Amino acid sequence: MLTDEIIKNLPVLFAALFVVILFIQSGLDKVFDWKGNLEWLTGHFSKSILNGTVPLMLPVITLMEVMTGILAAVGIPYLILTGSTSVIFYSAILGCASLTALFFGQRVAKDYPGAAVLVPYFLLLLSLLYLTLPVR
Repeated sequence: MLTDEIIKNLPVLFAALFVVILFIQSGLDKVFDWKGNLEWLTGHFSKSILNGTVPLMLPVITLMEVMTGILAAVGIPYLILTGSTSVIFYSAILGCASLTALFFGQRVAKDYPGAAVLVPYFLLLLSLLYLTLPVR
């Protein structure tokens, strides 16, 4: 990829790098502190309709987060080498789905400040999704 093309794609590259850091860190935190996260989330959802579902939800959201980060990490060199944003596009889709699931959980648990914290991340992912759309 030429320097001009890299400069043109800087918003995508920086947003993708942010997604790598955000989702890999969050996913790996869940992997390396599985017991602590399971205990905290079980208590967090104990008085909601999601009570009892944490052992099923935690591996799903962990996998979604790690895959989002991996796709973004793979997508950065792929964009530089090929000029295609397709891998980052799929990362943005999975990231939006992950954050929507997290947002739903926070709202159901009536953790409104926790849900509000997710909004800037979601806006970043929506921007990344728009910037990497295959057809505009």
